[in-house]
Formats: sequence, structure tokens, C-alpha cells
Amino acid sequence: MEHTWRWFGPNDAIRLEEIRQAGATGIVTALHEIPNHQVWPVEAIQARKNLIETAGLRWSVVESVPVHEAIKQGLPERDALIATYCQTLRNLAACGIDTVCYNFMPVLDWTRTDLVHALPDGALALRFDHTAFAAFDLYILKRPGAEAEYSEADKRMAQRYLETLDQTARDKLVTTLIAGLPGAEEHYTLEQFRDVLAEYAEIDAQKLRENLGYFLQAIIPVAEEVGIRMAIHPDDPPRSLLGLPRVVSTHQDAQWVVDHVPSPANGLTFCTGSYGVREDNDLVAMARHFAPHIHFIHLRATKREVDPRSFHEAPHLEGNVDMVGVIQALVEEERRREKEGGARLPLRPDHGHHILDDQQRKTAPGYPLYGRMRGLAELRGIELAVRQLMD
Repeated sequence: MEHTWRWFGPNDAIRLEEIRQAGATGIVTALHEIPNHQVWPVEAIQARKNLIETAGLRWSVVESVPVHEAIKQGLPERDALIATYCQTLRNLAACGIDTVCYNFMPVLDWTRTDLVHALPDGALALRFDHTAFAAFDLYILKRPGAEAEYSEADKRMAQRYLETLDQTARDKLVTTLIAGLPGAEEHYTLEQFRDVLAEYAEIDAQKLRENLGYFLQAIIPVAEEVGIRMAIHPDDPPRSLLGLPRVVSTHQDAQWVVDHVPSPANGLTFCTGSYGVREDNDLVAMARHFAPHIHFIHLRATKREVDPRSFHEAPHLEGNVDMVGVIQALVEEERRREKEGGARLPLRPDHGHHILDDQQRKTAPGYPLYGRMRGLAELRGIELAVRQLMD
């Protein structure tokens, strides 16, 4: 499999030379500076590609070409925005880039309540705490209708949690949740956030899935024509938040995506961390079942806590993910593709711990140098062992 690394562009504190030394050969990146409603110009794509190749690497996957909120909401302007999206796909293909990761999560991308959760060994991890999230939703955001979505026990715990926070800690929780995490294209104030949530008041899961279907029916024929593989990323966390529907959270959801527009261009980003938050997702079974449709892989391990609605990022070989079983299924798929013909299978280590000098280096939350290098080394070791046992 192709070992890749997410890089946030020339302003990333981690340099391409360091990424190459960490053992990756491919880069996963995007033109984050271009607004969602604009086409990515060929010149800008080629310039970024040249920069990556000069460092001895290849631009393996685009993560992401963001989907505009108006498309998710099914607004009248979506057709023009989809046309823009399709032109970006054509331009990427013209530059020899063939894999695009994207998501269809309303308003928020991946969501955490703590970006520097201290583990017993001193490493710093990302964490989602259900009680902290409920405190934000109920008593800081004061979202209409939120009261009905939490139990009385949840409300009591959230209130007690909120009472432990001073104003600085409350502000930090708000910023963590709505100011935009790595890869997010939107950044909100609290008032703006209330307004954008209100725009989804009449959109339930069925309607959001209809809007996803409309998007797929428009883009997949273009992607197939130009040789682009589209890989939808699952919801993170894989459940409804803030009253917002989410429709790429389960085995059944993924099946709907690949069935809705059958095409070799319509596939999945198999993220073990996102799907793994749900106990009802059997990751090894999913990897085997969806293997022909997997175009990109995120390997990380999440650990469900005493309240299984809460979780943190575990070391890559720990947590609730059978990483050996998943990698074995993926190696089997890669060997099938080698025999029968098929696309390459890029993977990247996702969300590393901040360890060692990572804690002094200013890098994006979840995207340190040494923590991801450790993860990549461990994953490569499993892959090698699996291959040797299969030979």
C-alpha cells in the first residue's frame, strides 16, 4: 500500500523533507486557501504538485475538495456550485491527480471537546467528552430543542461540569468546538453558529441523504469520465450532533453511498477511527465487505470510554480497532487488485499523539510530527508482518 501523510501546504510547520524522512512517499493535501465556491485553477494545482514533487514525493490524494453548505442544504444555487466542483475535478485530473477525499457533514467537520487531553504517559491526545459537549449545547449555545435530546442524568452532569469551568475554560470549549479544526473551511462566532444551525432546522436525515444523492448523481459521471476516484469520509463522531443529521456513520450508510450511484469512481475513505467510535460497526467485516470500493484509508484507533458516547484518540495499535485484522483485509484487497487490475490503495496514519518535541512545536491539533511518525512506523510494521505471514 502507498504510505501517505497529510500536509496542510506551505504554511504547515512540518516540512516536506521531514515527511519524507518519516517514511511516507505520498502527500495528502488541498488548496485550503481557495474558497469553497471557487474553481481550483490548473496553475495553482500544478504549482502545488511541483512543490511536492521537487521534495521527492507525490501528491497522492486531495483532502479535501469541500462541499459547500448550499449543496448540503439543497438550495437553488447548488447547481452552479456543483458545476464549480466538477470543474475542479476536471482540473485536478488534468494535472494527473486521481483521488479526492471529501465529506458531507453539515456545518462542522470532525468535532472534539479537548485538543490536548493528557494521557497517563504524558502524551497529548484529541478527546470527545459527551458531558462537556452537552454542557456547551445546553447551557452555552442554548440551542432550541436541545433539552429534549438529553436525559435528566445528562443534564445534571452537564450542569455540574459547567460549574467547574471558569470563563477562560468556557471560552476555550467554545473555540475548540466551533472555531474550526484542521481541514475545516468554515470558522464561526457563537452567534454565527446559531444562525447556521437554524438553516438546517427543516433538514432531517432523509432530506440530507437526498441532497447527498443529488450531489453524487451530478459529480460521479464527471469523475468517472476524467479518471477521478471519489472517496467519501465518514462522519466524525458518527452520529447526530446539535440536532444536525449525519448520513455516513454506519455500514448501512456506506452501502447506500456505493449503491446509489454504482461506479468505480464512487467509493469510500475507510476511516477506522471514525467508524470505530460505534460499537455496532465491525471494522474488519466492513473492510472485507467494502474492499473493492475503498479508495483511501485513514488508520487510527479511537477508545470508547465508560460512557461510550465519549472517546479519545488511542495509540494506533490500541483502542477499539482490530488494526491487525483491518490491515490484513486491506492487504488481501491490494493483492486482488494486483492480480485482477485495480487502483493503488493509499493509506495515511491519522491523528497522532503529541509526544516528545511535538509538545513544543506549533502544529495542527492531531497532526504532529513524531506522533504520526510513530503511528506510521507501527502500521508499516503490521503490514510487513501480515505480508510475510500471507506469503
